[in-house]
Order: sequence, then structure tokens, then C-alpha cells
Amino acid sequence: MDYAKIGLKCGLEIHQQLSTDKLFCSCSGDLREDDGQFKVKRYLRAVQGEQGIVDVAALHEQQKGRYFLYEGYDSTCLVELDEEPPHRMNDAALRAVLEISLLLKARVVDAIQVMRKTVVDGSNTSGFQRTALVAQSGSVGDVSITSICIEEDSARIVSNDHQHVVYRLDRLGVPLVEIGTDADITTPEQCLEVAEKIGMMLRSTGKVKRGIGTIRQDVNVSVFGGDRVEIKGAQELKLFPLLVEIEAKRQLKLLEIAKELKKRKASVDAAVDVTSLFEKSASTMIKTALQSRGVVLGMRLRGFAGFIGTEVQPGKRLGTELSDYAKVKAGVGGIFHSDELPKYGITADEVAAAAKKLSCLKDDGFVLVAVDKGRAERALAAVAERAALALKCVPREVRRANPDGTTNYLRPIPTAARMYPETDIPLVVPDVRGIVLPELIEDKVKRFVQMGLGGDLAQFVARSERVFLFEELVGKYKTLKPAFIAEILTAKTLELKRDFNVDVTDAQLREVFDLLGQRKVGKDSLLNVLVDLAKGTFDAAAYTTMSTADVERELKTIVDANKGLSFGALMGIAMSKLKGRASGKEIGELLKRMCG
Repeated sequence: MDYAKIGLKCGLEIHQQLSTDKLFCSCSGDLREDDGQFKVKRYLRAVQGEQGIVDVAALHEQQKGRYFLYEGYDSTCLVELDEEPPHRMNDAALRAVLEISLLLKARVVDAIQVMRKTVVDGSNTSGFQRTALVAQSGSVGDVSITSICIEEDSARIVSNDHQHVVYRLDRLGVPLVEIGTDADITTPEQCLEVAEKIGMMLRSTGKVKRGIGTIRQDVNVSVFGGDRVEIKGAQELKLFPLLVEIEAKRQLKLLEIAKELKKRKASVDAAVDVTSLFEKSASTMIKTALQSRGVVLGMRLRGFAGFIGTEVQPGKRLGTELSDYAKVKAGVGGIFHSDELPKYGITADEVAAAAKKLSCLKDDGFVLVAVDKGRAERALAAVAERAALALKCVPREVRRANPDGTTNYLRPIPTAARMYPETDIPLVVPDVRGIVLPELIEDKVKRFVQMGLGGDLAQFVARSERVFLFEELVGKYKTLKPAFIAEILTAKTLELKRDFNVDVTDAQLREVFDLLGQRKVGKDSLLNVLVDLAKGTFDAAAYTTMSTADVERELKTIVDANKGLSFGALMGIAMSKLKGRASGKEIGELLKRMCG
């Protein structure tokens, strides 16, 4: 695909958790795996923003009519429950964001004004998220950084259905840095490169959390004639090029469909009750709906025949997009459309009867929905909305990323109406004095290679969470090779986790290197010592290093008791008996001397 010809533009929004306590209280940001110790039920509603306008995304969420349950813990407080005003902004979190801003060559603002960003999906107990602009006009390579913000993370979702959502408060309020780029990215590969570069710079500070769920990236994509589509929830960076490519193709296909629909002078009719046509239907979905006193509603889509079933993404059609709107806005399981029928237990006769009832002509299509009357009406209103958009444009919307690179509709793109000032927090004047920029990971790799580490090991340790411990130990134990220390901190700790199911702490690693430095244990016994330390069974006496004379005496006893055995066999016995108390090199040299 010629991305310049189609006018591809991409921008990134990166949300990275910071490794501090919460942003507006002193609660820990560590996640809990146990069930909540108490629950609070809430309803939320959209309110007018600073300009007196209700944000469309907030209104969209309110119209779902759901309530929210929040699970709290002894590690959460009244701030998370919105029963107490926010405390002073966490200074450590702000300093981390200022450091990141300087690293990205951004201009720090003169004063930081915390804003309320309306969010009515239940992910914030207050109905808004607190966010504040910290810096602007930065860059990463040729791509401009438009904004760097500090904000609080949302509550963690546990379960949901069309009636309610359950959230946990453990994550609510964890500080995030939000980095937004301009739409300067012009190829899928560049999108990946920029995301990787920013991620590397964030990890270089040592002040961000690591692991699944601690960083979330959104990709904004558009093409000539299309519009900005925000793709949320891309966890795997390697998926970025595919996401961008598929979204670009989706927009191009939607533009083609719109052009053809205009030629047909397509339009959308009102919903019609067609329940009587399906009273004896074999369709499981229809039978279930009718048994629950539901209805079957149909709607003619004039000029849409053949286009509803047109593929716009791999395995997804225009009909999928109509269905997504119905699912999200009305909470239905899905819809039927004429381009895929007869199917799902609906017969050809029933299709013909529905087409006749809806006055369908040759080029007309139709959709059906079977559920209770209220949701059926909302579902077809949503389908009508999306079908009307299909006639003229690519909808400006937020979509969810799927593991295969496709996307599904989530909600409308929010507007500026969602923002208004936070009155409970005073202006913060940022102070960048004393901030020292970190060495970038890519520069560490080069330095570690010069220290004697191989390229792969240098990459491994430089990107490891233990990179700062590595530098500490290298500086303290000058007689140990840096490559040996790196191997223990990375590959060997993973080996212990895999083979012995033990997690070694930094404190235990410091202790074992201290024992090694004092010659109380040998290199060959390090892994055994770490296992014992992790299990709480370490006995220093069992690992005391033997003197050369003691080793010689033990070896003489072994040789005398095993006359006639080969050197290799004797070495095996000796290593089994003396491992951890003498080095393999010393044992081998002494044994060779004895065996002549």
C-alpha cells in the first residue's frame, strides 16, 4: 500500500503508570488479588462542562442506564470513594513527569492547573478523571510531542453486563504520565518505532511501573477523506503496524461503500414490528426472545443490498459495524441482516416474508433484532445512526483493538466539553531544579558491551528491572566480572523461577554477593544459596569454603576409596561431595596432580 498516496496519518497516546503512591492520596498503588472487603453502589450522570455543553461520549455512557459496584479494601481510602476531597498532588509523581518532559525536550508550563475530565462509564467514582497539562512542544525524532500530562488511573474492571459493571478501587488514583504525539507518523512501521522509542525513554528513568497492564497505548489513524479513529487497548507493540494497516484499509473500504450508496441514493427507514412473521421460527435467538415476551423488529435499509455483507476488515463486514453499534448502545447480543440470511435457523421463507413486510425492493437490505421491546427499539435506533453515517463518511469514533489486529466500536470520540477546572486543588508551580536526566537504555547497552557483556546479555540487563542493582554490584565487587553478575541477575534468576519455583528478591541477591565477596561461599554454590535464602533454609555452615589443605585431604580419601576409576569418574564423585565448598577449577587441578 502506498501510504503517502492515501494520506495515512497516525498519532500516539501513551499512558504509563508511575512507581509511586497514588496521585491525590497516600494509598499504595499495588493491585490486590483478593475480593473486595466492602462494596459501594453508584449511579453516574453526565453534566455540563465549562462551556455549558454535555460531552457526547459522557452522554452516550449515561444513556446505557447502568449502575456501578465498587470493591474497596483496607488499602483504599475515602478519596477513592469520592467521599473526601483530593489531597496535595504527589510530589514524587510530579517530579517523575517533569523528568520525562525534559527527556522529551518539551517546554514545561508555568503553572499546572488540574482539570476534571468527565468520564461516566463508571471507571471513576466521581464521574470524572483528574488530569493536568505539564509540558508541551516536545519531540522524539521527527515526531512532535503535543502534550505531556499527569493524571490518575481509572478503577479496574472486574465484570460487566448490560445492567451493571463491577470495578475495584485498588488501581483508581495510581499516577499516570500521558504522552500525546502529533499526527506526524506516516507509516505503520514508524508507528512501532516511535512507540518503542518512547517506551525505552520511560523505562530509562527507573520511575515507571513494569509488567502487563502498566502501560496502555492508543493509536489514532486517518486517511484522505476519512477521519480520526482512536484505537484503544493495544497491549502488544508488535501489533501496532497491523492495527494501522487494517484501520487504513477499513477506512478506504468505508469510503468506497459510501460512494456506491450515494449512487443508489440509499436511505434508512423507520423500525417495523415483524414479530408475527417469526412466531414459529426455529431460530434459537428469536425463540428465546419471544419466550421472554420480547419482540422482533425489522428495518429497511434502502439501497444497502450487497453492501451490508461487504468485508471492511478481515472477518468483519459493514453488518458487523451495524451490530457493534446495537451491542454497545442497547446491550443486545447482536442483529441479523439480509446479506447473511437465511442462516441461524431463519428460513428462506421467513426472509422473503420479512422483505415483503418491510417493502424491500431489489437493491434494498434489512436488519432484524429479537429482544425485549425497549432494547430492540434502542438497537435499531443505533443501527439507523450507523447506517446513516455509512452513507457519507468514516465515523469519528473510539474503537477497541483485538488480538488479530481488527477493531470493534467502543464509543464516540470525546469532545472538549468534557473538561472543566478542578476547584479542590490549587495551581501547582513546577520546579525543575535538581532534576538530572537519566542515561538512556540504548546508551547503557553500548556501555555494558564495553564492560565485557555480549550484545544480547547487555540488552537483557539494560532493559531489566534489575539494571540499577547490576550497576550497584558491579561498582561494589571489582574482582567479579560484570558479565558474571549480569548472568546471575537475569538468566539465572529466571532459571530458579522455572526450575525451583522461587522468586529471589533484590535483598537476597545483595546478601549472596556479599557472602561471595567475603569468600564465605563459592561461585559454584551461588544458585543453591539463593534457593535456600528464598526458602528460608539457608545455613552458612553448609557452604563454608574449604582451605586447599582440607580439599586435598578429601580428594585423597576419595582416590584411595575408588582405586581404578577414571579421572572423569573421580571428578564426578569429588564435585558431588565438595560442590559449593570448593571451585570446580581447584578440585580439577588438585585431582589431576594426585592422579599423575
